[in-house]
Amino acid sequence: MERLYFFLTTLLCMLFNGYGLAQERPVWENDFRERFSKVVDDIEKRHHITIQYDSAKLAQLWVAFAQWQYRTTPAQTLTNVLAPLPLTYRQLDDSTYRITSYEYFRKHPEEGAQELARLMASYRTLSQWKSRSGDLSSCIRETLGLQRIHRTPVTAAVKNSKRQYNGYTVENIAIETLPGFYLAGSLYVPTGHSGKLPAMLCPNGHFVSGRYRPDHQLRCAMLARMGVIAVSYDLVGYGESILQLEESDHRRSLTATIQTINNLRMLDFIYGLAAVDTSRIGITGASGGGSQSILVTALDDRIKLSVPVVMVSSYFSGGCPCETGAGHHFCGGGTNNVEIAAMAAPRPQLLISDGNDWTADFPTIDLPYLKQVYSLYNQEDLIQNVHLPNDKHDYGPAKRQAMYAFVAEHFSLETPPFKDPSGHFSEEGCVVEEEAKLYTFEMDSQKLPANALHGFAQLQEALR
Repeated sequence: MERLYFFLTTLLCMLFNGYGLAQERPVWENDFRERFSKVVDDIEKRHHITIQYDSAKLAQLWVAFAQWQYRTTPAQTLTNVLAPLPLTYRQLDDSTYRITSYEYFRKHPEEGAQELARLMASYRTLSQWKSRSGDLSSCIRETLGLQRIHRTPVTAAVKNSKRQYNGYTVENIAIETLPGFYLAGSLYVPTGHSGKLPAMLCPNGHFVSGRYRPDHQLRCAMLARMGVIAVSYDLVGYGESILQLEESDHRRSLTATIQTINNLRMLDFIYGLAAVDTSRIGITGASGGGSQSILVTALDDRIKLSVPVVMVSSYFSGGCPCETGAGHHFCGGGTNNVEIAAMAAPRPQLLISDGNDWTADFPTIDLPYLKQVYSLYNQEDLIQNVHLPNDKHDYGPAKRQAMYAFVAEHFSLETPPFKDPSGHFSEEGCVVEEEAKLYTFEMDSQKLPANALHGFAQLQEALR
């Protein structure tokens, strides 16, 4: 009996020790589980690289089957190991990687290049491209719920506080884009010009202070001094839209629809102005304003010229649900912002990129594809890129200079009076106003029209 007791005790100890060992070592019983920090150390040594990550948040994670997922390159290894967590990585240089949270709207540059090659192989002729473009347009409209939005004149607009400056006026406006929903903006109109004038829509991007920031005002004022009617207007959840909505409503999937409607209705308003030459209407915006620029141009042929700035990339679709939340990038079996930008063809388009965001690879990955699409129309010269490798994610002076020159060329503007001795466009006569001067409703909800809706739920009802 004692021998049996000794045998069973020994067997249990062996089993317990084996089980404990299995918990400490990566073995089959624990899914070959290892600490995240240990896995990172292993990958760094294996591939002779440096990996940056938030150790406070990630070090205590467990990774299952990590060593089974190691491959011959760091990119393959990191992709395999991080995907189930879900995490992803960015390559900072030849030997440095940064681990980040998974971003559904971001791919790796090589994936963007591969997708463009796949797309281009599917339409070798102009007729094939037109068929693809038409299908995308229909699908995007349906996905965003734009079937009920038709081109109709905006005959009534709230207008107030016209100010006179050197060569232009500024007037605050608001138009009703949906029943009870008002889009506030400012209209910059040239003075001292005869005949009908070109116009530019200037949607705002995701920048602090929205359309009130100095660079946004400067570009609208400069366009007006050059003889172009310019209009700036709020993003949903920015500016005076918060009189009807919350700031947080900006990050909703339905906002992609509302912002597109806002742009199309502002286009209706501009198109209906007696002073506007409807054969010369363009659009330009940076970042989220660039997303709006390519989408509106793709959907409406009344836009004759477009200048999307620091936005268009085959591997970045837009980091806000207001750009990607509705799922229109799934159209046609999958599309991206470069293909959407190509839907502008053969209309003149200038894409401005920089070296410090997702447009850094635009000249090498994305521009050749766009050139190919424009070549189907024999209009390669109408698609242009200005790349500023040392610039950042903004609509800074060098980017504005490129836009002014492009607009002047294609809208046949007389530019000598607006250039300095060095040949640059001079913004010296442009006035940056205090934010409060640009308010249409004085940031007071009591001054909204009587039928103004309040809250996102009421806005949803207006869309039904």
